[in-house]
Amino acid sequence: MQQHVHLIIDNAADWQPYYPSQSLLTASEYLQSAHLQSRYHVLNLCNDLSYLSTGYYVSLLAEARGQRVMPSVATINDLTNFSHYQLLINTADRSLTKYLQNYDQKSLSLLICFGLCEQPELASFARQIFERYPCPILKVELEFSGRWHINKLTSGALNELSDEQQSFFGNSLDHFSKRVWRKARTRKEYRFDLAILYNPDEAIPTSDKKALAQFIKAAKEADIEAELITANDFNRLLEFDALFIRETTRINHYTYHFAKKAEANGMVVIDHPDSIVKCANKVFLTELLDKHKVATPKTELLLSQSEIDYQAIGERLGYPVVLKIPDGSFSIGVEKAESLEQFKQVAAELFKQSTILLAQEFMKTEYDWRIGVLNNRPIYACQYFMARNHWQIYNHSESSSRGKSGSFATLGVHQAPKDVVRLALQATRLIGDGLYGVDIKQTPKGPVVIEINDNPSIESGVEDKHLGYELYRLIMADFGRRLDEY
Repeated sequence: MQQHVHLIIDNAADWQPYYPSQSLLTASEYLQSAHLQSRYHVLNLCNDLSYLSTGYYVSLLAEARGQRVMPSVATINDLTNFSHYQLLINTADRSLTKYLQNYDQKSLSLLICFGLCEQPELASFARQIFERYPCPILKVELEFSGRWHINKLTSGALNELSDEQQSFFGNSLDHFSKRVWRKARTRKEYRFDLAILYNPDEAIPTSDKKALAQFIKAAKEADIEAELITANDFNRLLEFDALFIRETTRINHYTYHFAKKAEANGMVVIDHPDSIVKCANKVFLTELLDKHKVATPKTELLLSQSEIDYQAIGERLGYPVVLKIPDGSFSIGVEKAESLEQFKQVAAELFKQSTILLAQEFMKTEYDWRIGVLNNRPIYACQYFMARNHWQIYNHSESSSRGKSGSFATLGVHQAPKDVVRLALQATRLIGDGLYGVDIKQTPKGPVVIEINDNPSIESGVEDKHLGYELYRLIMADFGRRLDEY
């Protein structure tokens, strides 16, 4: 990948302890270089970042030039104002709590460089601080006065590091962005960089390897350099201009943390964190669709801490009753009860996973429609048939891979029923303008929305069966449009 990082320092002498780098610019050189391309990333290593200092202006001008800079002006201001309040230690961080319990002094000073800490036991805490205050060098002072709190949090200065700290800083920078040290290759230079987050070990991936390769190829046509990243690359995220999540998303999961960090730093991101919140929890989605009178199956909420009249609910919904945990995906956490006794039994099992369940009327169909929607425009249509001898598309009790999911048929959007497509668009307008897959059942009374997926499957030979490579080109072209408009 091309080298697109500038290291900004006050004086060339500040860099003498480190390896030479062609990425280096002094602050005065940078401030006078208005011609620098906006796609460059800037690491502001100036010693003074106070308001209206040279270091402050480096970050200010970088943002004005459309460059991604660390620290941002917002982070600098947050650090400046930190002295106005004290931040209590997160007691949920067990490693930090354990470390402090065995610490026999009333104060502790830490150096955090690019989210890494000299004390390996405090790695989680250091990462949390860096994510909240993205700054290359952070100095943290913890103090105990009845309970531990962060008494002081400031940006660190390169020229104040000891020999040992200089080595730690150099290693941390190398770990954070190896591209700083890598020689540029002779290859086409692209306008934007896209991170595609995926999990190579995911049991049911949203995109297979061939589909991911097609995304990377299509990105190049949109003048975007795409790179696959994993959960381990969280600290590298700010090297990119955009994030495309190709992994099953959950709110209490690193996929959501990636999306939130991308959003907070002004990156183009699909799935947007708001979409994840709205789609990942079926309780939220049910309430949202019901409020806007979008057709859905009859649904009732079951609360574990409340008295539940299973008999009355069963009579209202009719048997069989479908029971769902709020954040399941790929038919996981979805069960069917054929009788009152089974209704109670299945609910008791699912309540072990969630304090709230959804009870829903059962609608038997041979297949579900999946309408793919991008930027409020339908782009593909699929029929997902139920798994063999099963009532769901995925049969997780089936041991053989052949029996786990049903067959499919991919059609052009114009071949799907108009009322199905219309309902899909009505539903996704409530979520956002990202990429969605809307699951719809056709019933004698009209189509109903079963689910909206913020991270729909796009696999080679399935969702792309009708459009082929054009499907990938459409999605990457939309990334290009969003990046141009940002």
